[in-house]
Formats: sequence, C-alpha cells, structure tokens
Amino acid sequence: MTEQARRGRPGYDREQILQVAVMLFIEQGYDATSVAQLAERLGLTKSALYHHFASKEELLSVALEQALGGLEAVLETDQATAGTAAERLAAVLRGAVQVLSARLPAVTLLLRVRGNSDTERAALARRRAFDRKVTSLVRAAQHEGSVRADIDASVATRLVFGMVNSLIEWYRPTGGEGADQLAADVLAVALDGLRTR
Repeated sequence: MTEQARRGRPGYDREQILQVAVMLFIEQGYDATSVAQLAERLGLTKSALYHHFASKEELLSVALEQALGGLEAVLETDQATAGTAAERLAAVLRGAVQVLSARLPAVTLLLRVRGNSDTERAALARRRAFDRKVTSLVRAAQHEGSVRADIDASVATRLVFGMVNSLIEWYRPTGGEGADQLAADVLAVALDGLRTR
C-alpha cells in the first residue's frame, strides 16, 4: 500500500487513537507494543500518529490519567467529604466502581502497569496515595464504630479493592447489570462483611 493511499483513509481523532492504543497495550503489554504496531492497527503512518501524540509514553500517560483522575475525583465529591466515615467510605467505593465501569479499559491498563517507566512509576505512586486515603477512611470508620476494628485498616482496604479491581476481568458495561447496581452489590458484600454486629 502506498503512502498516499494510507493517508487517504478516514482519519482518527485523538480519542479514537487513544482507545485503540489502550486496547493494544492491554492485549500485548505496554512494553511489548511498538509505535509501528499501533500505527499498523490504526492503518496510519507513524508520522500521522505522531501528529496526535508525541510518543507512546504520552499515550500511556493520557490513558492512565483517565483512570487516576477519575478515582482521585471520587475522593473530592460532596458525598466523600461529608457525613460519617462509613458514609464517606461507601461513597468512595460506589464512585470507584462507577469510574471502573465508565473507564474500564483505562482502569484495566492502570491495574496492569508495573513501574517500568517514569510514567508508570508516577501512576503507581498516585494509586498508592489513593489507597492511603481510603485506608484512612476505613480507619476513621473503625474509630467511629461503624466497621469492624479487628481487621487492620490497610488489609481491609486491600481486600475490598482486590474485589473491586477484579471487576476488570469479567464486568462488561453492556451486560445485564449496570454500574449503579454493581456498585450496590459491591457495597453489600464489602461493607456488610466489615460492619460491626
């Protein structure tokens, strides 16, 4: 195929390129995916791809920002900043499930990064900061007596988010259960198991 014929294909916008890149990163792994493979998947030249994104790492950074920005925004909502610690914790869990549902590919990619680049290490640091804030909420809920205090707060956080994060393996937003019902189910399983009796 000639260079001219490739240029004649319908164009992609930045968001469409990002979606294809994220799926390829998930399929093959970020490190194993080359810009040439991404350009081939899109039917674009590498120079056309570079017109939208300066590098493969920029693609990764933008995708991870979609996931992390969504999760961090959950911590700033009115529901996550007001009320009892148990109410705030429930709001954060509900919001995290909704972010996962709305941004499933980006969250999947976030959960698969291993810290092999500066971008990945920065994303992992932000994810740890998010986990620490949730752990603080769990600890506050324990102190107010609304969740069990016999489980270490950081362990409880890891267990609950282990459940939430496992949704990337089987949940499909086009399936029978919407994000709101899924969030309600997660809250029922997670918090009913943590609540004091």
